[in-house]
Amino acid sequence: MSKKKIMVVDDEESLLQLVAAILGNEGYEVIQAANGKECLDKLKKETPDLILLDVMMPGMTGREVLENIRKNPKTKNIKVILLTVIRYVELGKLGKDMFKSLKVIDYITKPFENDDLIKRVKKVL
Repeated sequence: MSKKKIMVVDDEESLLQLVAAILGNEGYEVIQAANGKECLDKLKKETPDLILLDVMMPGMTGREVLENIRKNPKTKNIKVILLTVIRYVELGKLGKDMFKSLKVIDYITKPFENDDLIKRVKKVL
């Protein structure tokens, strides 16, 4: 069986490295992107099984990136888990509607426990 591919998109370099190391140790192939534009550029060449996407990034927000992913026939069905410092309950109705309309599978609140990250990724894949 080939390795599952996960793209991690976060503008925080240390978090990007940490998540890549955690997932790499679990046997996943990890693609890193430091911002939304880099994510969309890499998606032209790569099709990951899952994207872990930061919500709040400069330039292009996670929501804007996700809207672009969903518009593209090649990427529209990729599973997405959001990484966010905002707790789900704080998002309110607008946030919950966004999750539904943009087909967000799950969200992980930062900071997170490594074991929780692994468990949730495995559940989705």
